[in-house]
Amino acid sequence: MKSLFAAVVCVLSGSAAWADIGIISPAEARTMIESPDPLKRPIVLDTRGGYKDYFRGHLPTAHHLNFDTLRGTDLGVPVQYLPDEITRTLLVRAGVDRDRVHLIYATGEALPNDEILSASMVAYVLEKFGVKEIRIVDGGLPAWKKAELPVTQEYFGNPKGRLPATMNPGIALTVDDLLARKGQAGVVLVDARPKNEYLGDDDIWLRKGHIPGAVSFHWARLMEDDNTHQFKSPTETKPELEAAGLTPDKEILVYCGTSREGSLLRFYLKHVAKYPNVRLYEGSWKEYASLKKYPAETRENVGK
Repeated sequence: MKSLFAAVVCVLSGSAAWADIGIISPAEARTMIESPDPLKRPIVLDTRGGYKDYFRGHLPTAHHLNFDTLRGTDLGVPVQYLPDEITRTLLVRAGVDRDRVHLIYATGEALPNDEILSASMVAYVLEKFGVKEIRIVDGGLPAWKKAELPVTQEYFGNPKGRLPATMNPGIALTVDDLLARKGQAGVVLVDARPKNEYLGDDDIWLRKGHIPGAVSFHWARLMEDDNTHQFKSPTETKPELEAAGLTPDKEILVYCGTSREGSLLRFYLKHVAKYPNVRLYEGSWKEYASLKKYPAETRENVGK
């Protein structure tokens, strides 16, 4: 299945049929990077958290943008998205530009490797800031190397970029937005964390459990087992998504622990499976758990 899906990605990523935001095969990514026209070359962002990983090797022309530079503590709550004016400065410094295509990647292996979440989180931030042309490199660095494409240790820094004048805040949810929408007809709230965290069987969080009414759908179910940076095809994931009540006719509200896992689930539903109405609660469980006036639950909810 993965080879067929990769072929479809390869064909569509270079045509008008493919969405402005989506995924791209390593082969197509290389073609863009090596374009003879400098203005058609993409902005390549390596989003891995470890700078030594970047030093060991990366895609040609890749600028290292550690995903965690876009988050910090806000009002005592850790790993919140930074204020817009700070994020805007960081993106401009990274070369993000309204007139260019952006290729985003990290690395991937079997779980517990979850570096794809850094790529999907950065893709989400770019989308929120109005960037129209965003592709995640399907399979990430492992697929790139498997295809025997060139890797470099040379540093590369982009010139300053220019962000779009208009942001896209509608893809984001605040806690108030979420509470106003959840439970309404045609609305599904979904938790993208591992099932044990959803059920409260892990002591990582300030409170155990999940937001009342949420169904569980672990983001990794959308990715290949041997490479969590490789997307499964929508045909393959459709039965599982439907069983969880995640169908295109629904308004889907996504959250997770810190919004990284949720950014992957949202990216897949919106830009791979083409669901029309999917939003991300940025504060996610780490924020909600700190708001103790709101209830939590540990029982499992079943999709409808």
